[in-house]
Amino acid sequence: MSSLIEDSVSAAFTLRARSIRKSFGGTEVLHGVDVDILGGRVLALLGENGAGKSTFVRVIAGAHAPDSGTLEFQRSDGTAESVAALDPIAARRRGIRMIFQELSDAPDLTVAENISLGNWPSRTGMVTWRGMRRRARRVLANMGVDLDLDAVVGELRIGERQIVEIARALSDQATCLILDEPTAALSAEEVERLFAFVRRLRDQGVALVYITHRLDEVAAIADDVVVLRDGVVSASGPAGEFDRSQLVSAMVGREIGAVTRPPATSNSAGPPMLVFRGASSPRAFQDVNLEVRAGEIVCLYGKVGSGTAEVADAVFGRRRLSVGTMKVLDGAPAKDPRAAIAHGIGYLAADRQREGALMTRTIGENLAAPSWPRLSRGGVISGTRERRAYERWSRALNIRAAAGAGQLLGSLSGGNQQKVLLARWLERGSKVLALVEPTRGVDVGARADIYAALRDMAADGAAILVATSDYEEVVQLADRAIVLARGRVTRELRGDEITTETLTDAAGG
Repeated sequence: MSSLIEDSVSAAFTLRARSIRKSFGGTEVLHGVDVDILGGRVLALLGENGAGKSTFVRVIAGAHAPDSGTLEFQRSDGTAESVAALDPIAARRRGIRMIFQELSDAPDLTVAENISLGNWPSRTGMVTWRGMRRRARRVLANMGVDLDLDAVVGELRIGERQIVEIARALSDQATCLILDEPTAALSAEEVERLFAFVRRLRDQGVALVYITHRLDEVAAIADDVVVLRDGVVSASGPAGEFDRSQLVSAMVGREIGAVTRPPATSNSAGPPMLVFRGASSPRAFQDVNLEVRAGEIVCLYGKVGSGTAEVADAVFGRRRLSVGTMKVLDGAPAKDPRAAIAHGIGYLAADRQREGALMTRTIGENLAAPSWPRLSRGGVISGTRERRAYERWSRALNIRAAAGAGQLLGSLSGGNQQKVLLARWLERGSKVLALVEPTRGVDVGARADIYAALRDMAADGAAILVATSDYEEVVQLADRAIVLARGRVTRELRGDEITTETLTDAAGG
């Protein structure tokens, strides 16, 4: 079996983080965190958005310097060291690699170039392009991934770009690999492929820190568990000692009732609000027939690249049809997003940071953005009206923002950012919603809040189309599920037909 890293791990890796504290702007985020990271084991790091997970792993990766505490390294050859802080170069020298949840690729470079980014194969100071392509081909083959080495990364889908980042991290020598929500945009098949890859690395002695919000992944991949809540360790130990309810309670500090299937609405749903008939779009989807009625949640399910996201894009005017028809709200389809908003259509993109969120603007500005004409006076935006809009929906969606409407959106956790973007369409009064991966990277508590909000919107007469690669989301949310594979509808499921097994089978095409 060929190694998945450039060199085999020569000595066991042990990192003991002790009494790690970290503050930002006078607010302490980590309150004396103790965590052991061991070679040859997978540590699942859990917690709600804002619990301190990302801050902690950034301390380990050298992106943040802790205010106090130590990082203690030890190898099986007896060598040991204790440091107060690392910088990125020092962390890399110790074999620590991290794949951040936010993409950190070079979008204008090719797949092969991105895989060698920061570690160019060279000879006498010159990049060896053959060596670079050979490395990329080997790593992708070991992952079981077929990607065009010459494809420009910025033109790939999110799931494919995430795969390239994983390949880049693992093409380099690594003794400790930190994966931040690595499966958030991957299909079920790609997840299994990644899990097999993680297990092989673990068996080679690599230490793995695996951040996830999907609790089923803990049982599938983790050896140990650490749960953070409000900057402290609320639970830790072998993964086999915790069941799902114990992990949820440790994460949120309260019990969350099991999310059950919604009651069937097919008999009580209103008139069709969104209709596709024989709809096709080049290199995206073909001959799609579907309708979403008022008061109904329909989920489009499929693997990354199946065409589900592109169908949602077409609803919002981001993609044109080449064949067939689409009818929205008894009118002609929107020609572009501006027209879609005017027609009462709302949209959430899978990549909220690049496509929709104004990260350097306030929460109030983000929430009110589609409604500015209504909230302005004489063309001037009213801050008071923005604050009132925020107050209306912050309570309904449980948006956690210490500074209220004036806080920058980029300072919120991922789950709270997603709630703000959902609230903008509630404020707008949108009657048709097209949502792509609405809970990607969102913790269990925020996920429950978002599901409740979507059901409330449906109960008020909205027609909601959700494009997702998360089968649990479909099972918990959908009144009806339409499965796509390679751009074509393979099956429509209703009620008790919507199960993990039927979704997985139908998504296989």
